[in-house]
Amino acid sequence: MIKNALVWFKTDLRIEDNETLLKAIAQSEKILPVYCFDEAHFETTPYGFKKTGAFRAQFLLESLEDLDAKLRTLGTGLRIVMGKPEVEIPKLVQEYKAQKVFAKREVAFEEIQTEKRVRTELFKLRCELETFSTSTLYHAEDLPFSIKDIPDVFTNFRKKTEKDSEIRQPFDAPTKINSPEILHLELPTLEALGLSKTTIDSRAVLQFKGGESEALQRLNHYFFETKCLSTYKETRNGMVGADYSSKFSPWLALGCISPRFIYAEILKYEKEFGSNDSTYWLVFELLWRDFFRFMFKKYQTKFFLYEGIKTEKVNSKSLNEKLLSQWINGSTPSDFINANMLELQQTGFMSNRGRQNVASYFCNEMNMDWRFGAAYFEEQLIDYDVCSNWGNWAYLAGVGNDPRGHRYFNIEKQAADYDKKKSFRKLWLTE
Repeated sequence: MIKNALVWFKTDLRIEDNETLLKAIAQSEKILPVYCFDEAHFETTPYGFKKTGAFRAQFLLESLEDLDAKLRTLGTGLRIVMGKPEVEIPKLVQEYKAQKVFAKREVAFEEIQTEKRVRTELFKLRCELETFSTSTLYHAEDLPFSIKDIPDVFTNFRKKTEKDSEIRQPFDAPTKINSPEILHLELPTLEALGLSKTTIDSRAVLQFKGGESEALQRLNHYFFETKCLSTYKETRNGMVGADYSSKFSPWLALGCISPRFIYAEILKYEKEFGSNDSTYWLVFELLWRDFFRFMFKKYQTKFFLYEGIKTEKVNSKSLNEKLLSQWINGSTPSDFINANMLELQQTGFMSNRGRQNVASYFCNEMNMDWRFGAAYFEEQLIDYDVCSNWGNWAYLAGVGNDPRGHRYFNIEKQAADYDKKKSFRKLWLTE
């Protein structure tokens, strides 16, 4: 039994189905839950955009507030530090004489580098860092192939995984935590993070609010109160309203809810209300999330290169500032693109259908380097997830996992198919 341990929360801001937290409790007499505002997450990227914009930062602050409240009902709270994790986490280890740090395992390159730096500094203090895989539906160890042999085509990955792997049971929430006294929660303001306060436009599909409590509420609403899950497959390409799709993505991105927990609730739902294509389709979408995470583990930095995971060299497209500004501000020649971009700018969210169209337009009609589009999404999206965002953009730019190569969307046809009565465009293009 370890005397003192740290639990370093990152994008796993929950107490349900959190293996990291449970293992720390089981192995330690006392634990200190901590969250570090990594200063690198609030810098400007080489593409000229903030790494974290105001919508996601606000959602993060709400999620931390909720996590702290949940931890306090168990006998502890959340300690907040700001700076570089490789500096701040070792400082806390020394302060609390901790022998071990427990944390979520990372898969994307920058996050892995941070993890390595922290591990190096902890080693000097004879303190161990143990990590756990807590963000996927399937556990990497349970896949029917090693990471380097994962098929690059989603369908092949899905079929084999579904056939030969099991989804693990979610972990129960802890009931008690022994902890050193943690005084009240001290969160930074948006201003302290270099951001301006912003409010989500009233036309938004949902007034998103961060935290595990909100995530569970949303799940209960979408599944058991409205039974929208039973029609998910038919409605998921909608663009107006709260319930055309599950909208779980912001909470999944910050780990306020886990894919395995959602899966267990789908099984409960199917038991009560029956299964159909729609109930399966939500699992299908969670699998896409898994796929991109494992791809990032496989290819590392390649997803951030202009040529992506494709080996053939391509001529780099230049940046046209004027076109970029038109795209961002919704002043392109296409009303359908404009409506989607204004929704993103004013709410931090956009439908899946919208995202595919604006990305295709950016790459094919505007003919620009797709990474600028991906970087703008990184700043704006409330549900930004490094693997899903960059994986999907590379896919649409024809340098990712699309077996058909370059995917082109006919924007006019898309608008006619998915916004037939122009209700989405009317909503966003009339002031």
